[in-house]
Amino acid sequence: MLLTRAEMQHVEQATFSRGIPADVLMETIGAKLARFVTQFFPRPGLVVCYAGKGHNAGDAFVAARHLAMLGWRVLVRTPFQEDEFAPLTRAKFDVLHSSVLRDPFRPSTPQDGPLVQLDALVGLGSQGSLREPLASLALEMNGARRDANAKTVAVDFPSGLDPETGIPGDPCVEADFTATVGFAKTGLVADAAVNHVGRLGLLDSPDFLRPEAADAGELLTAPMLRRQWPPRAFDTNKGMCGRAVLLAGSRGTLGAAHLCAAGAVRGGAGLVSLGALPDVYDLLAVTMIPEVMVRPLTKLTDIFNFPVDAIGIGPGLGSGQEARTLRVVREAPCPAVVDADALTVIAHAGLQHVDQAKGPRLLTPHPGEMQRLLAGRKISNRGQVARGFTDKHAVTLLLKGARTVIAQRGLPLRFNTTGHPAMATGGMGDVLTGLCTALLAQGADTYQAASIGAWVCGRAAEIAVVQGASTESLTPSDVLEKLGSAFRSLRAGDF
Repeated sequence: MLLTRAEMQHVEQATFSRGIPADVLMETIGAKLARFVTQFFPRPGLVVCYAGKGHNAGDAFVAARHLAMLGWRVLVRTPFQEDEFAPLTRAKFDVLHSSVLRDPFRPSTPQDGPLVQLDALVGLGSQGSLREPLASLALEMNGARRDANAKTVAVDFPSGLDPETGIPGDPCVEADFTATVGFAKTGLVADAAVNHVGRLGLLDSPDFLRPEAADAGELLTAPMLRRQWPPRAFDTNKGMCGRAVLLAGSRGTLGAAHLCAAGAVRGGAGLVSLGALPDVYDLLAVTMIPEVMVRPLTKLTDIFNFPVDAIGIGPGLGSGQEARTLRVVREAPCPAVVDADALTVIAHAGLQHVDQAKGPRLLTPHPGEMQRLLAGRKISNRGQVARGFTDKHAVTLLLKGARTVIAQRGLPLRFNTTGHPAMATGGMGDVLTGLCTALLAQGADTYQAASIGAWVCGRAAEIAVVQGASTESLTPSDVLEKLGSAFRSLRAGDF
């Protein structure tokens, strides 16, 4: 659920009016904030709390206390005297026993472990641009992020960002991660906010009651998704996990077929088949992973003769099969993921082909493909574009990007929280197509498959980076290798 500033303030007031002590909430949120930090930084290092006067700083102090017990070193950077803190924030500071930095923090040597900055300069009640002395501290954080490889975790929202509109002020903290409290604020998913918010996480609490009127959208979180994807019964067999058929790969783009097929296998489909046309069958049959059956086709529509529960069509499919691609999209009665070259064919032939589809369709365009589907119209607001598209066309849309958007008519607009800039390389979408096809084959609907697929692929990339990959080195094969860990992370309810 996404809330405006006023809606979130109302939730907080209602919580306190029910007799929930602010101290209890702060301890809960602070402990979760510490867990959020350790999920991405399992090795202890140095955490610097950039603290204002309010309760956001108290949340950061509680988190720092938990981190100190795990071996982290803690510093507090604040321009204020302790007696200027809000009373509860002062109480949390008093039990932290941390050194306070009054002068600028300028790390000049490599740290023993990660250097993490907690941005807790302002809270939800703050409005307008950052003023001194907080403006200088925001710039100080951004400088350490740029020059000393510091990672910034914003508490609730990045200081200087309008939490309602997502418009960054000058200055504005550039966070690598944002751990938002209670419910996400509308501005955190705005296109303009992406580079200031970074990776989103939700610090929820059962004490915050869900308001009835808010309908601006919702964040994808592991606790939400695991409720929609229950564990398998012990007597499950492959026949109960669905038959996924993929139409992918052509000369020069066989890798797309390999990645897509591996995504389907690691996504849990009971049986995975890859349809191969004559010009590539021999190449695919001898190089494909052993878990996949390579089926010879004379034409794409031969798959109508196969037993199939879900189809994935498009990755690396190439040209020359346009008419039959359209027939598959229109006439297959089972759910289908439509991606890559299949989307290009539809963009040229017209969206009436998806409107006439006999089964549910999940379209997974990247921004360039989406622009082609919109006949070249520029995408100015990703959420609005996704909602408008699905209002006109009865499909599920997964619009890929730094904040993947999922839309379906009559259902909440969803924003993915997971992912990493390292995913900006060819082949990631092929893995996603295979994974979503496997989820459909196992009985997920298109909205569920898009949601779980986006979260799990993004989380797999994060895990790979935490375990040693870099922004430059991450490959789709690395993501495939960590899909199992990502599913476990979903089951565990991680951020």
